[in-house]
Amino acid sequence: MPFGAYQVSVEDTLRNAVRLIQEGGVESVKLEGGLDVVHTVRALTTVGIPVMAHIGLLPQRSTVLSGYRVQGKDAQAGSVLLQAARALQEAGAYAMVLEAIPDKLASYITSKLAIPTIGIGAGPGTDGQVLVWDDAMGSWTGHQPKFVRRFAELGSSAESGVAAYTAAVRARDFPSSAVPTYEMKEGEWEAFMERVEGKQ
Repeated sequence: MPFGAYQVSVEDTLRNAVRLIQEGGVESVKLEGGLDVVHTVRALTTVGIPVMAHIGLLPQRSTVLSGYRVQGKDAQAGSVLLQAARALQEAGAYAMVLEAIPDKLASYITSKLAIPTIGIGAGPGTDGQVLVWDDAMGSWTGHQPKFVRRFAELGSSAESGVAAYTAAVRARDFPSSAVPTYEMKEGEWEAFMERVEGKQ
């Protein structure tokens, strides 16, 4: 759920989630947070709204967490993440994103849950993987986390494509007679010209 849609109160969260389902056509919601959102997850699942949990690095709170940093790097922080994962599962979450946590910890949490885990920067031991489209396809040129692998370089291709398009338009090479355009039926241009020119 977007930032602000579930942080104010459980009542607001329920109202916003119902609206997302009714008006937005979503089939479930995802909430970032650990032990602090367990009560919210329970409230949502109790009324029949499917919830995917999200622990570890929480992008919506990255400034509070001192930026995009690995979470669960020590025994204490790892224990808190495991406790949160178990509590969120017990509250009814049907799956869980594990973001930017050590791979051993992600594998261990995965082994202790009955629900599937989806890793992003959490190593190969989760049940599934996800990457942000702009990171995977190379259309984002900002900070790139070390776990990201580029599967394409759409950013540079898009830049050169836009430059080529702009150059063709400026040179009046596009559109051109080599590119098909729409035409009026036989005789209609003449009828149009007679209609508009004849009235002047």
